[in-house]
Amino acid sequence: MKYVVHFGRRTFASLKIRNYRLYFIGQAISLCGTWMQTIAQDWLVLKLSGSGTMLGLVTALQFLPVLFFGPLGGVVADRFPKRKILYVTQSSAGLLALVLGLLVVTGAVRLWMLFILAPLLGLVNTVDNPTRQTFVFEMVGEDALNNAVTLNSTEVNLARVIGPSIAGILIATVGLGACFLINAISYVPVLVMLCMMRASELHQAPLIERARGQLREGFSYVWHTPLLRDTLIMMGIIGTLSYEFSVVLPLLAQFTFHGNASSYAALTASMGIGSVLGGLVTAGRKKVAPQLLIRASFLFGIALFLAAIVPSLFLEVLVMIVIGIFSINFISLGNTTLQLESKPEMRGRVMALWAVAFLGSTPIGGPIIGWIGEHAGPRWGLVIGGLAAVIAAGIGVVSLRREKQRVIATSVKLRPEETAAVENV
Repeated sequence: MKYVVHFGRRTFASLKIRNYRLYFIGQAISLCGTWMQTIAQDWLVLKLSGSGTMLGLVTALQFLPVLFFGPLGGVVADRFPKRKILYVTQSSAGLLALVLGLLVVTGAVRLWMLFILAPLLGLVNTVDNPTRQTFVFEMVGEDALNNAVTLNSTEVNLARVIGPSIAGILIATVGLGACFLINAISYVPVLVMLCMMRASELHQAPLIERARGQLREGFSYVWHTPLLRDTLIMMGIIGTLSYEFSVVLPLLAQFTFHGNASSYAALTASMGIGSVLGGLVTAGRKKVAPQLLIRASFLFGIALFLAAIVPSLFLEVLVMIVIGIFSINFISLGNTTLQLESKPEMRGRVMALWAVAFLGSTPIGGPIIGWIGEHAGPRWGLVIGGLAAVIAAGIGVVSLRREKQRVIATSVKLRPEETAAVENV
């Protein structure tokens, strides 16, 4: 019993912080709406086009602004108060969901409209993503960061269970439009919770003054910090080819297992269940180390290989739970590593590059995985994702060894005669 109590206190420690608790509540509601819209939008694209390539293209358009303008979003996050930025971005996302919902309900929606609305939402996310990531640090501080980041990821994936389940029911009963309209309403609690926060209790990072070269400065800082650079490279590879579930899962549901929207929702929800389970364990872990990130990447890849070969929808649902466990482990460790190793005045720009690596890479990987899924089969999309995750782990191993050699070389001070001996070898 004592262990259970200790586990609970350790796992949910950051919820004791009032501002974070309010944020957590608001996000819990909004994220369910977001996942409802994700399911509905993917199914809407397939309904309008019947094409995996078109699904990949719409997904790519939604993340294309993050790829091109993500670093600029990081500069904005470093320049302005983050809570004020979130008022604007969350309101804008809610308005776009409302517009799409009205188009669907009235029957006026066409595929080309999604080609416009998807990148508009991407522009909002360009600023919203680095701001939300770094705002977590301001709410909880350094000591509770890993716990709060993991709880955030767990919350996202719990919403991945609840949101798609509700979406599947709504799509089958009242239609796609309700998912978008409910998502629009779900942003209201977020705005209310932001209003209720106490500014005096925030650990606000120093804001940078407007100046030339700040974008270039961010790139230079990351490139000359090996741990940040190599972590972002790993995340970029996995974000591009492994984490294209919004493309590959609908194709698996419809073409491999001959299912419907409920089948897609089941696959998404089961991955969410695994992520929640993995998140609860990861949230209680105090240690953050590169070795753990490498191991998570490798196991994530193995789980994707397994998902590529299972013969039935039921087994696929079970394997998606395993994928969820390792995916949240990788995401949480990568996110925490980047924030803890970044200078406060650089954190927004570093996390913007995280968004580029993990989300902005979707415009590249989305169409590729969509094309492979449509022409070679959805299972091959999972194989490519698994291979990418294993390669990323290999890059991490090489990077870690190189860093250890550098540390040893700089820490060992040779006497003059030893230096001469080394040079003569």
